[in-house]
Amino acid sequence: MKPEEFIKKYEIALKTQDWKNVAPLFHDNACVTFSNGTVHMGKQNVRIAFEHNFSLIKNEKYAIRNVRWILKNESIAAFVFEFYWEGIINENPTKGNGIGTTVLISENEKWILLTENLSKKGAY
Repeated sequence: MKPEEFIKKYEIALKTQDWKNVAPLFHDNACVTFSNGTVHMGKQNVRIAFEHNFSLIKNEKYAIRNVRWILKNESIAAFVFEFYWEGIINENPTKGNGIGTTVLISENEKWILLTENLSKKGAY
């Protein structure tokens, strides 16, 4: 798998709102920072955070767009991107967007997410 293929696989997995589809894409020491500033370190804490979001947002649509590569070689890849989401929270249509920065590493011949930082749009 190439890093570009990882992005598509990740986007599809997130759209399922099912951690079992997302989990294989994360490193055990993953760290994710959400746009509200919360930091989740370690795959177990990342799982708790994602499952919480999955339970809150119903019928979520998620998209990754405008990927720009910072670094890409055989062992590490880093990129920035725009993300968009919409869904139903507490019976109210809700949507958001922002900028993300992700670092992938190649381990056992597959790409996995080591860290991701999501920011509000216009933050960089």
